[in-house]
Amino acid sequence: MEQLINWISQPWPWYVAGPLIGLTVPVLLLIGNKSFGISSSLRHICAACVPANIPFFTYDWRKESWNMVFVLGVLIGGFVATVFFSNPEDVVVAASTQADLAQLGITDYTKLLPVEIFNWENLFSSKGLLFFVIGGFLVGFGTRYAGGCTSGHAIMGISSLQWPSLVATIFFMLGGFVMTHLLLMPLMDLVGF
Repeated sequence: MEQLINWISQPWPWYVAGPLIGLTVPVLLLIGNKSFGISSSLRHICAACVPANIPFFTYDWRKESWNMVFVLGVLIGGFVATVFFSNPEDVVVAASTQADLAQLGITDYTKLLPVEIFNWENLFSSKGLLFFVIGGFLVGFGTRYAGGCTSGHAIMGISSLQWPSLVATIFFMLGGFVMTHLLLMPLMDLVGF
């Protein structure tokens, strides 16, 4: 049993985690003709909790209640993994990435997320307003505007041969490259990070 717990608490290699995620799509399609996706769950929660005759929320959300159970399972699984199966070792980051991150002042790899960015002090600062609040709004807006999140389009959409998902995934990647290589450094300088 101890070996199993040790194995679970270690980062899984891509050839194990990738197929497990990828197999979620055909399993959902085969057992219930369901589409894998997380971002639509917020819409279902709003439709269930705030019946306000808003056209976007007037549909039979009960048909999609499995999706909310799935999201609840993700939250519970994340909690259990963090509390009971967390890896005590530092997060492994490639040396070249560490050099790039050091230029931004990120050097602590003891937590899953960089402590220099994700802390209470940053949350209530101008940087936090820009990155977390405005950035979070833009991610949420973009998700709804694109008809799904990056993972939903890349995992579910492409695997079910949906042309719009392929186009969306290409532009998600291009947007990430442009932001990382052309906009992030000047933006970090602007806000004094």
